[in-house]
Amino acid sequence: MPLEAILDTLRNSEGYYLCNNERDVSQSDFKNRLMPMTTVRVAPYREKASFFSIEVSGGASIHVDLLRKQVNPFERLRIVSRAMPQTLLQTVCRGANLFGYRHYPENVIRFTVREFCRYVDVWRVYDFLNHVPNMIPVFEEVQKAGRILMPSICFSTGKEHTDSYYVGKVAEILEVTGPEVIISIKNHSGLGTPRRISQLVEAIKNSFPETILHYHGCNTDGNDIGRMTAAVLAGVKICDVADHGYGSVYGQAPALTLIQTLEDYGKKVEAMDLEALVKCSDILRQERKIYEPFESQFRGHDPTVARYKLTGGAAGSTFEQADKGGFLQRMPEILEEMARVLVELGNWWSVTPGSQILWTTAVNNVLYGRYQRPSLDLKNLILGRYGPFPFYEPHDWICEKVLEYQRPDGKKWHEIMATEGGMVPPAEPDLEGERTKLQRELKRPVSDEDLVLYLQYPFDALSFLRFEERCGKTWLLPPEVWFRRGGFKAGERIKFADEWGKPHYIEVISTRREGANVLTSLLVDHVFHTISVKVEGADSHSAPQ
Repeated sequence: MPLEAILDTLRNSEGYYLCNNERDVSQSDFKNRLMPMTTVRVAPYREKASFFSIEVSGGASIHVDLLRKQVNPFERLRIVSRAMPQTLLQTVCRGANLFGYRHYPENVIRFTVREFCRYVDVWRVYDFLNHVPNMIPVFEEVQKAGRILMPSICFSTGKEHTDSYYVGKVAEILEVTGPEVIISIKNHSGLGTPRRISQLVEAIKNSFPETILHYHGCNTDGNDIGRMTAAVLAGVKICDVADHGYGSVYGQAPALTLIQTLEDYGKKVEAMDLEALVKCSDILRQERKIYEPFESQFRGHDPTVARYKLTGGAAGSTFEQADKGGFLQRMPEILEEMARVLVELGNWWSVTPGSQILWTTAVNNVLYGRYQRPSLDLKNLILGRYGPFPFYEPHDWICEKVLEYQRPDGKKWHEIMATEGGMVPPAEPDLEGERTKLQRELKRPVSDEDLVLYLQYPFDALSFLRFEERCGKTWLLPPEVWFRRGGFKAGERIKFADEWGKPHYIEVISTRREGANVLTSLLVDHVFHTISVKVEGADSHSAPQ
């Protein structure tokens, strides 16, 4: 359906639509470990359920696909698109930060968006300071490609976060994009009451009655059904939801619960096959067992998120870092410090990359003393590298501690701000020069997709591409095999189907340890292989076992 027809359908509908945010549920509740084959298994029912869109890409998922799962993010999109040809695929993009944590050069941003636009239909785009110029290159490339643009306003609470501020931001966005977009309210931490969300939606609709609104929230406090209900009753046309068999705490609230609640208010969900929706959850309940080791150590809803405002997407990774860093028991102190730091630094939006800056600052403050070990990203924030502070700047004493920390030239913070402050666009690389460099590393021609991945994550993309060349598409293994713990026994036989439904067969012949390596001999589709893998953390002098 053409873009204009899709937007007209949304504007003229009496009911509302749902986006299944599989990507955010995976990131928020399962540390981004969802494998493509789980999506393929549930795809026929997702397609039949008729969601407006399914978010399967973006945020941290692209980096984690390369880093932890050896999955090509473009291939994930191709597979899902084949499995659900009638469903719109959605991504979330961090404006000038793309799918990373720092601003990218403009030519890299435009090149990356053009490549992903070949597969992604709906682009949800935000900036953690709500600084609209940071999003313009993405806006322009998405609109040039004829895809659906969903510019977002990040929402939070506090005296600065008034309706007039957010209505002004919507006006600023529409002035750049024109009216043929969907404006998204990004409630990244699940903040505010249903009444507050209703007021905000009404304020935007009063100023821009023809604008289509989308709501994205997290369910950390357990109240996002209330907020989504209020949003739809006030005029929102699309909400992000989860499968009730797969959603957990920090991601989205369940679709079926929202549908049942809004029915009581006379609001009907559009085009939804409820039987297929329930079947999706029946399958995902079984799949969920595979991903249980990646669920957060802190389970259960947390209404105190209203103070520390940690985005749902960062919840799993922060608790994991605290556990690995040996300071998990100090999380209550750290979360309290996050609330304090957020107010001190300007009460903007705790969403990537801002959420990482807040988290790192709060952890360092608790472990080493307040602002005694500022990160480079905090320095860049105070220097205005990410954009201007939306409401107020940090106090002088914080600027002094942060900017003068380990300063070899002894410059004072006022002088540093005067001579080095403000946004500095990153230098644009020579893309063909980077392609030549990558070809030299891989000793083969590289595609535009390879180059896009390399430009964003040079080390991790190179590592992934080398792995893929050596081992093939290992992610085709079922997730219960990929995440298997404890190894495989000689004689074990594994049968599975790939994304085309083609059956495959693996038989483990033997497995043994030699020094730091484990050697496994096996038949793969009746062809004999021996694979040697170095054990993580083992040294080369380990005795054979």
